[in-house]
Amino acid sequence: MGQKVHPYGFRLGITKNWRSRWFATQDYARLLHEDLELKEMLRERLKAAGVSAVEVERPGGSKLRITIHTSRPGIIIGRKGAEIEKLKQELAQKTKREVFIDIQEVHKPEMDAQLVAESIALQLEKRIAFRRAMRKAVESAQRFGCKGIKVRVSGRLNGAEIARSEWYLQGQLPLHTLRADIDYGFAEAYTTYGVIGIKVWVYKGEVPTDGFTRRSRSDEPRRNPRPERRERREPRPERQPQAAAPPPAAAIEPPPPPPPADEPAAGE
Repeated sequence: MGQKVHPYGFRLGITKNWRSRWFATQDYARLLHEDLELKEMLRERLKAAGVSAVEVERPGGSKLRITIHTSRPGIIIGRKGAEIEKLKQELAQKTKREVFIDIQEVHKPEMDAQLVAESIALQLEKRIAFRRAMRKAVESAQRFGCKGIKVRVSGRLNGAEIARSEWYLQGQLPLHTLRADIDYGFAEAYTTYGVIGIKVWVYKGEVPTDGFTRRSRSDEPRRNPRPERRERREPRPERQPQAAAPPPAAAIEPPPPPPPADEPAAGE
């Protein structure tokens, strides 16, 4: 069975950054659960705002900075910033910290994997045919300039008794290339027949990796250049002529037995 690796976690520290950025010497578990609760609460509350990702930073002390990536920033900000101030006060009361909220707009929601997956899930809940929803999402992403997109839906498709998976791929999707900028999103559609899972991969091209780009020898010399092959090799010592080995000593044979004495003749 193939074991699939998360495209985001596979590239952490190379082309992707962590979505929770802080360091704790103690109370790590409590802060981690606080992050998870904050993200879940914000996603549930701002469901209509098209939230793609929520990033959490703890600069130090009792400060908390939250960055929300959304395709509809006006819904979160509200008229004259009333909604965002209300949200900030609620989070400050909940976490007992000084909260700062930054809003980052997603300019092309058709190329954001999480937003594409959520839009497909919303269409499936409205009983739209899954093949039509998949094809529409793929065509929109291609039209906005992505280099490749893959959509996979799994579950009781069209109300079938046996669950199955179907996927649609357009363009290229180099999952093993670390410098490839691949966005990944997952959403669930709660239908009357059961839950249908939607996974979306979007390939946006290659990005330079910080500190991991290999430079050719002409761009930058080596720190410790290799010596030339002739200098590297030490001259071999001259061979001394070896003295001729003495011939092996002949095996010492026992002396031959003395000849027998002549026996007297019979007539004597």
